[in-house]
Amino acid sequence: MLVVDAHLDLSWNALQWNRNLLHSVYTIRTREIGMPEKARALNTVALPEMRQGRVFLCFATLLSRSTGNPVAHVDFLSPAQAFGTARGQLAYYRALESQGPIRILTSLDALDAHVDAWQVWETEGASGEPPPLGFVISMESADPILHPDDLADWHAAGVRLIGPAHYGMGRYAGGTSVEEGLTDTGFRLLDEMARVGVILDLTHLSDAAFWQALDRYDGPVIASHNNCRALVPHQRQYSDEQIRAIIARDGVIGAAFDAWMLLPGWVRGMTTNESVTLERVVNHIDHICQLAGNSAHVGIGSDLDGGFGREQSPSDLDTIVDLQKIAEILLSRGYADADVAAIMHGNWIRLLRRAWGGAS
Repeated sequence: MLVVDAHLDLSWNALQWNRNLLHSVYTIRTREIGMPEKARALNTVALPEMRQGRVFLCFATLLSRSTGNPVAHVDFLSPAQAFGTARGQLAYYRALESQGPIRILTSLDALDAHVDAWQVWETEGASGEPPPLGFVISMESADPILHPDDLADWHAAGVRLIGPAHYGMGRYAGGTSVEEGLTDTGFRLLDEMARVGVILDLTHLSDAAFWQALDRYDGPVIASHNNCRALVPHQRQYSDEQIRAIIARDGVIGAAFDAWMLLPGWVRGMTTNESVTLERVVNHIDHICQLAGNSAHVGIGSDLDGGFGREQSPSDLDTIVDLQKIAEILLSRGYADADVAAIMHGNWIRLLRRAWGGAS
């Protein structure tokens, strides 16, 4: 089963965590044995495993904030530093592309050619080297954009999705853990996103910013890595009302694999993932399907290696290859083959095609 993963912090892992993603997950783990930082030697994602697991397309992030509280190589003291870091992360993706293992997708023609190449490879028995992996560049936190008028430059450089906020109060919007909504420049950024043609990722927006953004922005919307507040109560998750609003806009929501978003009452550093399995991820997928009345508005947005590793992932997941188990669980719950294919990849492809000018 081909897989689209709508949220992977690959450049952040490569540059801020100094991981060579051309090496296997197991080689990276071996190199990190003895490192004291959280999640070292417990990573789950690298390019060889993405190919093995048929994760043929992902939304690959640029992640850099400028909230003035440097934490975990994410936050910087000025917008200029956030800008430079994000440009460096983008340069990393371009370097990978020049070496051949990935291709950056920015247009409908490129997307269709990429999907066709992988489908042909699968049809021919997956023999020989697979095609390059497809990356769609996404920005998590718009802080690196110095001015809303600069968005056209970022779009020209390859950015196709933006989530205006991350954790805390950003330059453009309130995010996870705060109540504030969009800032004045946040409203202007949304106008530029609609004008230029950048997809809005609602993930991490505060409740106030969520509703303001939906009201202001009339283009395609997603929630790349978001779970359900009804199952795990937390402001980071979205309520049924919010999920229905995304569905009404023909959006897609990616189920996230971070254990604290799957188990109510998770306490970082104390709770173990022993009782957290991939079945819990499918519970969130199923909840969204029940709200929609169909399988057209949910996919995978794993966020694997998003500042955590195996210790904070489902216990029955070793590497990203195990995303294939989601399809098996869905089938065991009675989902039809076509519905499983939609969840595993089809919904994200449909949304990108519509956003980039193709038929649904």
